[in-house]
Amino acid sequence: MNPFILPDELISKIGRLSVATSSKLRGHHKGSHRSFRFGSSLDFSDYREYAQGDDVRQVDWNVYARTEKYYIKRFLDEQEMRVHILLDSSRSMGEEKKWLFARQIACALGFMVLNRDDRLSFSTIEKDSFFRRKGAAYRKVFLQKVTELEETSYKGSFAKNALMAMPKDCTVLFVVTDGLEPLEEWEQFFCKLPRFSGDVRCIQIATKEEINPTYMGDVRLIDVETDEQLNVSISNKVLEEYKREREEHEKVFRAICQRFGIKTLQLVAEDGIQQAIFHQLLTNRWVQ
Repeated sequence: MNPFILPDELISKIGRLSVATSSKLRGHHKGSHRSFRFGSSLDFSDYREYAQGDDVRQVDWNVYARTEKYYIKRFLDEQEMRVHILLDSSRSMGEEKKWLFARQIACALGFMVLNRDDRLSFSTIEKDSFFRRKGAAYRKVFLQKVTELEETSYKGSFAKNALMAMPKDCTVLFVVTDGLEPLEEWEQFFCKLPRFSGDVRCIQIATKEEINPTYMGDVRLIDVETDEQLNVSISNKVLEEYKREREEHEKVFRAICQRFGIKTLQLVAEDGIQQAIFHQLLTNRWVQ
């Protein structure tokens, strides 16, 4: 029996995918991604005329026989990609469908990274959540760690405190969140992210109920972040006002991300993990 939150058939499919990036920031260790530098992989790039100090073993004698000039072969260098996944574990993420879906997204992305022999790091803002490993040998370890993450319990603001869970630098940074904190807090957080990575992406998780609430009549609303309670009589007018404010929040949220060069993508939990990966992430070229 599969002990992970990703189905077996999905694990098999995503094993053929990888995180796509145009960032030039690479690690110095061997990996499966081709950089713009030249090195000693098996992927041929082009020829360059021999210069003093070059490795004579790279001389192509067939070219010399045709031209009577010394040329050496150049090969694309193999370097590792360093990917960090930062998962929002604040209490607003705790709705069952949302939390499961967010962890599935994190699992899928992390599996792709490790499967390509690249370096993965992962964190939430909870203590003892940090994970850093490289290579396919750690795929199951990572899936197990994320599968076993407890229900969200962090009462503070994710946007205010997420920096403390960040690595020093990475090639690609994924932020998985619902984006519900005040916009000024997001602005303060996002403005600092380019110093950590040249390729920052925010995956915003939502549920259908959040987008189009079905509540009607007299209800008691409880803020899951602060436990504050509010008695409200919900009418069509109240729902219209909620939708208007939510749409405005989303608009400004995306504008803030765009200002700091951060890519954004909203995923709906009820659409499912396969739809998210093989339609939205693949179509937007976040994976390949």
